[in-house]
Amino acid sequence: MRTRLRELRPSTVLATIAFIVVTAIVLLPIAIIVLTAFKPAAEVNAYPPSLLPDAWTLDNLKTVTSELPFARLVGNSFVFAGGVTIFALLFDSLAAYALARLDFTGRRVLLVVIIATLMIPFQATLIPLYQLVADLGWVNTYTGLIAPRAADAFGIFFLRQFFLALPRDIDQAARIDGAGEFRIFWSVLLPNAVPALLTLGLFTFVNNWNDLLWPLVFTTDTEMGTITSGLTQLTGPSGIVPHGVMMAGSLIAILPLVIAFLFIQRRFIENIATTGLK
Repeated sequence: MRTRLRELRPSTVLATIAFIVVTAIVLLPIAIIVLTAFKPAAEVNAYPPSLLPDAWTLDNLKTVTSELPFARLVGNSFVFAGGVTIFALLFDSLAAYALARLDFTGRRVLLVVIIATLMIPFQATLIPLYQLVADLGWVNTYTGLIAPRAADAFGIFFLRQFFLALPRDIDQAARIDGAGEFRIFWSVLLPNAVPALLTLGLFTFVNNWNDLLWPLVFTTDTEMGTITSGLTQLTGPSGIVPHGVMMAGSLIAILPLVIAFLFIQRRFIENIATTGLK
C-alpha cells in the first residue's frame, strides 16, 4: 500500500480531488431534495436550516399523493416524454439519412434552414403554435402534446453528423445486393447508429419529462397535465409554497429518470465503447 501511494503522481491526486469536489457539488441539490422531502414542515422552515432531518416523516409524500392525481400525472409524463422520444428518433433519423447519404437538389439549403431554426427562441413560436393546436382541436390531448415535438432540428443535425462519419462503402455494398434506400436506412445505417440514437433518445426523454412550460400551455385540465405541471398546484394557504411537499413531489418525479438510466446505462456505455467496430 505504501509503495502504491508513493507511485501516485501529484496530477492524479489533484484530478481525483477535483473529481470528488465536482461530484459533491453536482449531487448536493439532489441530496437536499431527498432530505427535505422527509422533513416535517417545522424543520423545513426552521432557521438556521439543517441538512439532516431531526425527525423523519412521510407526511410530505402522503400530501402529494392525496392532493394530486399523481398516478395519472406520472402516466401522462411517460406518454408525453416517451411518445415524443419515439417519434423524434424516427423522423429525425429519416431526415438525417436523407441529408447525409442522398444527393438531391437543395440539400445544403435545406440543412441551413433547419439549423437556422435553432436560433429562433421557443417562446417566439409558442403563441402561433398554440393557435394551430387549438384550431385542430388538440388542446388537452396527447396528440397536441406530442405532435408539435415529433421532430427536432438539433436531433436531425446530430444524427446527420453521425451518419456522415459512417463509411459509404456499406451503402454501396447494400445497393449492389439489391437493397433499396429504406432497407439501407433500416437494416444497415440504424444498427450502426445505436450509440447516437441512445444518446439522443436519453436527452430527448429527459428534456420533455422535465419540461414545465409546454404542458402548462397545451393542457388546461389537471387530468391531462404532467408531473412537472402538476407540482405547480401544490400551494398552501395564501399561496405559500410548502417546500417539503414540493421536494417530495420532485423526488418522486426524478425517480423514473434514475431508474430508466440505471436500466440502459450498461447498454449505453457498451455501445459508446464499441462505436466504429461494427
